[in-house]
Amino acid sequence: MRSFAYVRATTVDHAVAEVTADPDATYLAGGTTQVDLMKDEVFRPGRLVDITRLPLRDVTSDNGTLVVGALTTMEELAAHEVVAGRLPLVRQALLLGASPQLRHMATLGGNLLQRTRCRYFRDPGVACNKREPGAGCSAVDGFNRMHAVLGTSPACIATHASDVAVALLAVGASVRVRGQDGERVVPLTEFYRVPGSTPHVENVLAHGELITHLEIPLLPPGARSGYLKVRDRASYEFALASVAAALVIDDGRIRAAHLALGGVGTVPWHVPRAEELLRDAAPDAEVFSAAAEAALSGAVAQSGNGFKIELGRRAVVRMLSTLAEES
Repeated sequence: MRSFAYVRATTVDHAVAEVTADPDATYLAGGTTQVDLMKDEVFRPGRLVDITRLPLRDVTSDNGTLVVGALTTMEELAAHEVVAGRLPLVRQALLLGASPQLRHMATLGGNLLQRTRCRYFRDPGVACNKREPGAGCSAVDGFNRMHAVLGTSPACIATHASDVAVALLAVGASVRVRGQDGERVVPLTEFYRVPGSTPHVENVLAHGELITHLEIPLLPPGARSGYLKVRDRASYEFALASVAAALVIDDGRIRAAHLALGGVGTVPWHVPRAEELLRDAAPDAEVFSAAAEAALSGAVAQSGNGFKIELGRRAVVRMLSTLAEES
């Protein structure tokens, strides 16, 4: 690990000013991924601004929305009674996303910003456009079984690793962002950027902007929701395909539907077309199959991950069928 300067921020404005003023500076929160990347010299900041003592760890309800401080840990949010009662899909995604030790350290803001687990990104000895723009993508012609089939480009096929981001995307969550020009609110549907020709640009944050809170709409009473994570093993493994879904079923029809995919996209993958097919339809195998086809529409397989397309479809059908049975 290379040497770096260290500053402990005393206020949100102090933190923003410190990072904005230094192009080589970044924020430090739980550090569960960041420190590993620094040790491997994949990530080499010259200055860390520690934000762990800032008052961004509160969880409150406001007019049907859960407002969560970005420094709230995964474990704290998973244990919150409102999340357990009104957002089961978020709770399940949190619990399936990491070991208990990591959940007690990792913050919600950091989880949304975590870097890919692509082995080529994490190996400085091979080419990676996400790590070094213009270097090439070793995964395209390499071992790509875990890589994305949605949102890919010739420059990058790396998957986004977050589980909870998928669940939050499904329910329409947003992030509050503070920068030197003030605060703005960004829906998660607009937050992430597919790689295109600039895979090193992963989201819409400008340098120095800080996620301060998450705004999570609560599902209505009576909604059924869940998070299905398909992986090679049950113990601490990333998703091959995952599905976050919520349905409101009344009088034999689907009145509201929320659906997002993980493990198959370069970003947490929202599927509005599939949601449209579900709304006002009968909750049966035919409509669930049509939604699954729509959810994986446009998928492009690489040499080693074509199975993910059918796996993703089956995961969608299974998740929706489970929720319909519970209703």
